[in-house]
Amino acid sequence: MAIVAVNIIPLGVGTSVSRYVAAAEKAILGRPGLKRDLGPMFTTLEGELDEALAAVRDMQEAVFAEGAERLVTTIKIDDRRDKKSSMEDKLNSVNSKLET
Repeated sequence: MAIVAVNIIPLGVGTSVSRYVAAAEKAILGRPGLKRDLGPMFTTLEGELDEALAAVRDMQEAVFAEGAERLVTTIKIDDRRDKKSSMEDKLNSVNSKLET
């Protein structure tokens, strides 16, 4: 199971990019086998790596379809194979240490 953070920045479209973010999110809504968490700076995906990377590509295509002509996409991948781990597990681990 992989956790993938993705940030897609359309260039040359002005300072407001919310319509492009919305287009990217719509492209992956309800995608089976993929959990998503929209944040203020990036979207985090959780699922099989191939599925997450395919989702990133669909997100890019949606932003292009919205009218962007150039994108800068940043992807961070946490692909852990030694044990099952989720977004919630990672957050719970940190939060438990904050409580001590």
